[in-house]
Amino acid sequence: MTTTAIAADLQAAIENCAREPIRTPGSIQPQGFLLVIDEASMTVVQVSENVTDWIEIAPSQLLGMHLDDLVKSGSAFVDQLSDLDEDQLQAFHVGDTTLIQGERAGQLFAMMLHRNDGVLIAEFEPASDASSAHGRLYPLIRSFISQMREDESVDELCLRSVGFIKRITGYGRVNAYRFDKEGNGVVNAELADDGYDKYLGLCFPASDIPQQARELYCANRIRIIADVDYAPSPIIPAHNPATGQPLDLSFATLRSVSPVHLHYMRNMGTGASMSMSISIVMNGQLWGLISCHNHAPRDVSFQTRTACELLGRVLSLQVETKGAHLRSQKMLSLRKQIVQMLGAMADHDSVLNGLKSLSDVFLGFVGASGAAVVSDTECDLYGLTPPQNQVHALATWLNNRQGSDVFHSDNVGRDIPNLPGLAKSIGGVLAVSISEVHSNYILWFKPEQTHVVHWAGKPEKVVDVSGSLSPRQSFAKWHQTVEGYSTPWDETEIEGVAELRLAVLGIVLRKAEELAQMATELKRSNKELEAFSYSVSHDLRAPLRHIAGYAELLTDMEQANLTERGQRFLGTIGESAKFAGTLVDNLLSFSQMGRSAMRLSEVNLAAMIESIKREMEPEYQGRTIEWITGELPIIVADPAFLHLAMRNLVANAIKYTRNEAVAVIEITAAETADTVTVSIRDNGVGFDMQYAGKLFGVFQRLHRMDEFEGTGIGLANVRRIVERHGGTVKAEGVLDQGATFSITLPKKHLSPVAR
Repeated sequence: MTTTAIAADLQAAIENCAREPIRTPGSIQPQGFLLVIDEASMTVVQVSENVTDWIEIAPSQLLGMHLDDLVKSGSAFVDQLSDLDEDQLQAFHVGDTTLIQGERAGQLFAMMLHRNDGVLIAEFEPASDASSAHGRLYPLIRSFISQMREDESVDELCLRSVGFIKRITGYGRVNAYRFDKEGNGVVNAELADDGYDKYLGLCFPASDIPQQARELYCANRIRIIADVDYAPSPIIPAHNPATGQPLDLSFATLRSVSPVHLHYMRNMGTGASMSMSISIVMNGQLWGLISCHNHAPRDVSFQTRTACELLGRVLSLQVETKGAHLRSQKMLSLRKQIVQMLGAMADHDSVLNGLKSLSDVFLGFVGASGAAVVSDTECDLYGLTPPQNQVHALATWLNNRQGSDVFHSDNVGRDIPNLPGLAKSIGGVLAVSISEVHSNYILWFKPEQTHVVHWAGKPEKVVDVSGSLSPRQSFAKWHQTVEGYSTPWDETEIEGVAELRLAVLGIVLRKAEELAQMATELKRSNKELEAFSYSVSHDLRAPLRHIAGYAELLTDMEQANLTERGQRFLGTIGESAKFAGTLVDNLLSFSQMGRSAMRLSEVNLAAMIESIKREMEPEYQGRTIEWITGELPIIVADPAFLHLAMRNLVANAIKYTRNEAVAVIEITAAETADTVTVSIRDNGVGFDMQYAGKLFGVFQRLHRMDEFEGTGIGLANVRRIVERHGGTVKAEGVLDQGATFSITLPKKHLSPVAR
């Protein structure tokens, strides 16, 4: 048989096991008998077949018998049953149990009565004297509870519980299990007589207990199997008359056991068991079990089982209380660290700088060995982390995934298979998004921790010849080396990270509101500045022209009367006045740029460039310029504004290549589905890229006036024009090797009316 076929058979067997009717087995264990009573008629509607062995009445005689007749017949031994009035019966909830004791032929019997499946289910077992049992068990339980200490660990508490249960039940071996998140159980406490296998510290796979069995352990806290080789007693009739279905025995003590589980117990060499029967439940979930075993069949009285169940409930409450206390302590510590980090962020007015200033607190927040803060523009790494490119790839993966804002994994190779390189650096990752808009993340990393798991037998299921699931044959210690995992992330750590996210988002939101307010104020200030610059520029034009004009007239009229020095002074006055006039004209043009309305139309870029070249011929007459013009598209823009922007860029290329024997100016365009980028490249003086951010500012110059003339406003005009079109500008250069200026404009379409 192929591996695929074996796997398919195994999966089918597991699914069949999951569907096994463990709540409705149709039979009971024979250490007692069962009667099912219809509440409306108070008649017996179902019985266990072995009832004759106990009270010498055939099932056929009991079925349909009224409860009063059963009590008055003299054959019954539970005369107290007649004392149950209607109010007492109505007080029962589903699964509630009461005990009534009676006697027949000197033998004490106990009836456990509960309501379920629309009927009253009465179970009868031999019982010891209740008063003597109470006198023996109550002091033990009181002593157990009184010895509890606040500093007692959960494992120590489980060990005391195991000792108490072993003492009152007399079983040869008692174990306590606790389950991990995957449902695997580890034996954390054990007491065993000589001759019993020891399982302390060993693991049992989650598949040993199917999900439906786990749910049943939460509903019915105690379970007994007196003899693994018992012959089950069928229920007559098989179906509950109230439902037409097999009787639901979820809360019945005598409920028959799954054959697979009995096979499992035999393989462990166990003759009798309360195996996996005292449930430890925390927050409604199965936290653990206390399991008892004995080589020989052994019965345990109802009173003893009740004491064990009470202890199980006390233990559950203690485990839950201790867990809540530890969680509260851990959350308190995490919140103190959150306050520290938020304080640092506030002091530095930055999330990134705040975390950087408290790197030790940030790194140790969740017990990680490495951490990273990733934003659109930065990636800060702390401690032991993957390479930066892998951290960026992880942030991209997180941004594309669907799910919660907090992601955690203790095995990245398993959970993030499309980033195989990540698993070579780390074992676990905890990530949280700190922006609702951008791909910004805080990440913590843990290294892989190779460890050895000690299993009670090889945790593999086998399918027998009938196609049924067969429990493993051996429970001898089996070692498994587990790789690829980090230590798990604690639930409180994950919750703490979620709280940190909310706090950071609050800071980011407040910062965004402050920036929005600043942007509004800046917009108002810009408008006021534009109005001021327009007014000043307009008012300065006339006096500057007067200065330049009168200086020129004075030169013409009085040149013969002026000394050489005076003529030089007068020439300087005229040149300065002309430059100031040009500066004012450019400033006026710049201020008008934000005030003039945009008038869009189709612009032929190729024709515009040819027009600009003709306009500027006087500027490069006598020079050798090699013009390289690519294919330029027709775009939609404001023709006047775009002409001014392109003229400025071409003029700069001509100006800054004047020292080259052969100037090369290349004008090209590149298109995407949404944009057009026009680039003007030259082989001139270039510039140092560290000053690229200054180029497009007003009055910003990278060269002295005696090297290259200019007012420092041209490129500022270019940026304003392009941004008004919804585009961007970019400059790249290398000193003495030329520069490239690019403008990127969005593609726009004219409406039919505009055409």
